[in-house]
Amino acid sequence: MRQEEIWDVDAARHYDTPGRGMFAPEVLDPTVDRLAGLAGGGRALEFAIGTGRVAVPLAERGVPVTGIELSRPMIDQLRTKADEATIPVIAGDMSTAVAPGAFTLVYLVYNTISNLLTQAEQVACFRNAARHLTPGGRFVIELWVPELRKLPPGQQATVWLSEPGYIGLDTYDVLRQHVVSHHFRFDESRQAQLFRSPHRYIWPAELDLMGQLAGFELESRHADWSGAEFTAESRSHVSVYRIPPGR
Repeated sequence: MRQEEIWDVDAARHYDTPGRGMFAPEVLDPTVDRLAGLAGGGRALEFAIGTGRVAVPLAERGVPVTGIELSRPMIDQLRTKADEATIPVIAGDMSTAVAPGAFTLVYLVYNTISNLLTQAEQVACFRNAARHLTPGGRFVIELWVPELRKLPPGQQATVWLSEPGYIGLDTYDVLRQHVVSHHFRFDESRQAQLFRSPHRYIWPAELDLMGQLAGFELESRHADWSGAEFTAESRSHVSVYRIPPGR
């Protein structure tokens, strides 16, 4: 399925979970704090802005935020929280769409770069970020670490979260470097809801090479938005790339 078919009206309507999950203060507050600091008083551009989970509180912190978003229903959901004057949004693909003006910060949160399903598209995303940034500007990516170490020979799936009413599992195609995330939600009835999304997973070293191809230098990498050390056991990372100030 194409990404615009996945992120349809139903997905947009159920995306927000105020106070819970990705919207929980302990998840969202460190994200906004770090991004506000990295913006350095300048303008920020969010690739795949979605419903404004991060953009709305970041704008409320005084950071001017613009977005790029492929899904019209997600933009419509964002518009229930902030108008075009507050958070302008360009409808389009984050690897090619252009937002007016220059920015000190471009950012991608919650694994969204993996929604681009080819290496060429992901490299183009880095280059698109670079063309929007002022010298010394930063590109920030939050991304999970592929859990291939959990795959015994012959097994194609890993369960990455199991809790009351929810099971999340990923199925891997290691030949194409693809993964499909399956989100099962259920209650006491015999029925369950399934939401699936395809991704192309990226190792940190490959991500760094993409950055180099676009003219970036890796400035920092941490295990989370609070700055925890990134180790071989980390399940995700927040990587900050920077355009050298002299360029």
